[in-house]
Amino acid sequence: MANTSTAQAEPQRGTEPQGPIEKAGPQPRSVRVVLMALMIAMLLAMLDNMIVSPAMPTIVGDLGGLEHLSWVVTGYTLATAASTPIWGKVGDMYGRKGAFLTAIVIFLVGSALSGMAQDMGQLIGFRAIQGLGAGGLMVGVMAIIGDLVPPRERGKYMGMMTGVMAVAMIGGPLVGGTITDHLGWRWAFYINLPLGAVALAMVTTVLHLPKKKAEGRIDYLGAALLTVGISALVLVTTWGGTEYAWGSAVIIELIAIGVVSLIGFLLVQKKAAEPIMPLHIFRSRNFSLMAVIGFITGFVMFGAMLFLPLYQQSVQGASATNSGLLLLPLLLSMMAVSMFAGRFTTATGKYKAFPIVGTVLMIVGFFLLAQMDTGTSRLTSGLYMAVLGAGMGFLMQITMLVAQNSVEMKDMGVASSSATLFRTLGSSFGVAIMGALFNDRVQQVMAERAGELGGKVTEKSAQLDAASLAKLPEQVSDAYKFAVSSGTHAAFLLGAAIGVAALLASLFVKETPLRGAGPVDSEPVGEGPVSVPRANIDV
Repeated sequence: MANTSTAQAEPQRGTEPQGPIEKAGPQPRSVRVVLMALMIAMLLAMLDNMIVSPAMPTIVGDLGGLEHLSWVVTGYTLATAASTPIWGKVGDMYGRKGAFLTAIVIFLVGSALSGMAQDMGQLIGFRAIQGLGAGGLMVGVMAIIGDLVPPRERGKYMGMMTGVMAVAMIGGPLVGGTITDHLGWRWAFYINLPLGAVALAMVTTVLHLPKKKAEGRIDYLGAALLTVGISALVLVTTWGGTEYAWGSAVIIELIAIGVVSLIGFLLVQKKAAEPIMPLHIFRSRNFSLMAVIGFITGFVMFGAMLFLPLYQQSVQGASATNSGLLLLPLLLSMMAVSMFAGRFTTATGKYKAFPIVGTVLMIVGFFLLAQMDTGTSRLTSGLYMAVLGAGMGFLMQITMLVAQNSVEMKDMGVASSSATLFRTLGSSFGVAIMGALFNDRVQQVMAERAGELGGKVTEKSAQLDAASLAKLPEQVSDAYKFAVSSGTHAAFLLGAAIGVAALLASLFVKETPLRGAGPVDSEPVGEGPVSVPRANIDV
C-alpha cells in the first residue's frame, strides 16, 4: 500500500500567505478511491425516495394505513432536514470520518428496519431513522471532499456529484418499479444494504483523517430549537394547501412555532461556546450570497422537477412508467455544463462568471418553459429543459465550492451543512409555493372550461394520474390538459421571477482566490482563509 499525506500550516487569520501556495491534497488516484465510496454514500441518500416512490401503492396494499401514507416521505424529509446542521457540527468537533461512518450505519439500520416493518406506524418510524442517517450522508460527503480536495482542485469532481444526482433522478423510478414487481417492496429498502456495506468498508479502510478532541460540548439547546424550527417550517410547506388550508389554525400555529424557535435559536447561537451554526460564517459576503443563491436554486429546481413530468404525462401523453427519462434533456445538460464549469475552475481558478451566467440561463429557461401550451412538441420542450439544465449546471456545485472556500477549515462541516440546509429548505418552499399556485390555477381553469364536473374532478387534487385521466370524458380531459398547461405556465413564470433575485445576488459575488493548486494571489482579509487540511489516504 502506498501512503500519501499532505500538510500545510494554516496562517493567522488576516495575514497574507508568503509565496505561492503549494499543491495540496492527495494524489488524483487516491482521491478517486475515496470519492468512489463517497459517491456511493451520496447515491444512497439521493436514490432512496426515488426508489421507494413506485413501491408506495404496493406498500399500502400490504400494510394498510392509506391515511398515513404521506408520512412515509414526510418523516424521512423531516429527519433529514432537521439533522443536517447537527451532523455538520458533530463532524467539526469530533472528526469527520467517525461522524460519516455513524451516519452510514444509522441509514443502513433504518433501511433494514424499514424492510421488516409490519405496519404503517413502524414504517414511518423506521423511515425517520433512515432520514436521520441520510442527513449525515449528504453533509459528510461535502465536508470530506472539502477536507481532502482544495477548492481549486475540487472543480474536477463536480461533474461526478451532478452525475450521481442524474443517475438517482433517472434510474430511481426504474429500479424501484422493477424491484417492487419482481422482488417485492421490502427489497426497495434492502437494496441499500449491500451498497452501504461497500461504502462502509471502503471509507473505513482507505480514508484517514486527523482525529479531533472537542474542547466544548454540543449546543443541545440550539440543536433542539433549530430542529423544532426546521420541522415546523417543513410541515408548513408539506401540509399547507393539501392537508390543511393555508389560513387554518394548524398552519398558523406551525408558522408561529417555527418563527419563535428560529429567533430563539439565533439568540442562543450568540452565546453558545460551540454553536450549531456559528453566525460568524455569515460575515463572509460570499458565504451569505451562496446561501441565498442555494436557497433559490433549490426553490426553482425542485419545482421544475415536480411539474415537468406532470406536464409531459398529462399534456404531451408521455408514459409515466419511465418518468425519470422524461427529464433527460435537463439532467444531461446540467451534468455536461457542471463538468465544464468544474474543469474550467480547476484550470483557471476563476468562477465569478458562473453564478451570473447560471442564473441568467435559469431565468431564460423558466421563461421558455412558461410558454409551453397544449400544442408544444416534445422536441421543443426538451430544448427548453436543456437551457434550464445548463443554468442549473453552472449553479449546483459552484455554490457549495464558493461557500466552503469562504470559511476557515474548522468550520468546513457547518458551512457544508448550512449550504445544504438552505438548499433543502428552498426546495420545500419551492414545491409548496409553486404547487399552491399550480393547484389554484388548475382548479380555476377546470371550473371555467368544464363547469361543475371540472371542479369536482380536481377538488381533492389537481394532479391526476394516467388512470384517472383516461376515465374522464373527452371534453373534461381536454379541459384538464389546458388547465395543466395554464398551471405550469404560472408556476414557471414564478420560477423566472424568483430567479431574478438569484441573479442580483450573483452580481455581488467577489472572486476570492481558491485555496489549493496553482499560483494563487494572496487572499483579501475577511473573505476566507488560505488553509489546507491534513489528510492521509491509503490505497
